[in-house]
Amino acid sequence: MDIFPLLVLLLTCRIQVAGAQVKLSPETLTVLRGEEARFTCSTTTNQWTVIVWLLNGTATLTISKMHGVLPSTNPNVTAEEIPTSKGDSWVFVLKSTQSHNQGQVTCDLQGIDRKTANLYVQEKGSVEVFGDDKLAFKGQLVLFECQAAGWFPKPTLQWQVNDKKVNQGEYNITSEESGKSFFTVTSNLSVTAAKSSYVDCLASVSALPTPLKSSVRLTVVAEVMQEEDDCTVLLAVTSCLSALLLLLLLCICTVLCYRRRRQAKPGPQEAIRFDQSVSGRNSVAEATGGKVNLAYSSEGPTDQVNSEFITGTRSQMDFVSFHKVPDVTCSGNQSLHRESKAQVCLAEENPKNVRRITTV
Repeated sequence: MDIFPLLVLLLTCRIQVAGAQVKLSPETLTVLRGEEARFTCSTTTNQWTVIVWLLNGTATLTISKMHGVLPSTNPNVTAEEIPTSKGDSWVFVLKSTQSHNQGQVTCDLQGIDRKTANLYVQEKGSVEVFGDDKLAFKGQLVLFECQAAGWFPKPTLQWQVNDKKVNQGEYNITSEESGKSFFTVTSNLSVTAAKSSYVDCLASVSALPTPLKSSVRLTVVAEVMQEEDDCTVLLAVTSCLSALLLLLLLCICTVLCYRRRRQAKPGPQEAIRFDQSVSGRNSVAEATGGKVNLAYSSEGPTDQVNSEFITGTRSQMDFVSFHKVPDVTCSGNQSLHRESKAQVCLAEENPKNVRRITTV
């Protein structure tokens, strides 16, 4: 009778242990070589005593519930306890993953349960577009070659022109595997030169957050020539406008100077009239043997200069009063006086004008 209760107790404990759950996350992890890999193992029971971590079936690290993480012969691994789990959850840390670490990672709760996850290690290589920046004429076909070397697994290769993806049907891809299980991928792209652009070649694997990129610049010569032509046309237009403005200013200055000279000097007709007036006076003076009276004013229109001169002369003689007398022209001739002893006097009455010729 004493054995039966003991059997019941042992059966109950086994049922509790069998009902315990072990969880390992993530189930699959992919990292780049040299990066850190972390797996979390947790259990719903506190009846465990030892957790053993295995890499590809080989025990790598041991954790004791009583003593914690035990010393390991592999310095590249360690474990961290999750504070909120009360000792029932541990993180297995692989500090720097290498290619030989790829495989299965196992969390084994001794005597209770075990879980296994998969670890993948990828290799990041290099990418390069061969050649320097290219120069081409508009419409010319330009060939670009890109190579991604030293990758594992085989990388994905992609072309971009001015940050726009090129259709995969427009370029070819060839790949080869080297002796160390690394892949080299080569691709050729033909671009018709339409405008200056940046041509990018991108290579990536799933563990790489951002693809590696190599870029070159394609410069289209026609664009440079067009820019120079635009500058030349602009300079030519500016020069023409400047010349027209300068010519207009010269014309305006010439007209103004001509008008000033014309106002300052008498015209040809006025000069002729003045000369005729003076010559008439001189002829009369010579005929009578006298001198020209500068105060004389002829009938008819006169120029502005003569008018001002006569006005000024008359203003100086305002205090003298003259009687209106008829014009008298007297001439004396000794020969006629001897023969006829007569004197001829011609008189013409004109009450409006007073003319005086003085013979000396």
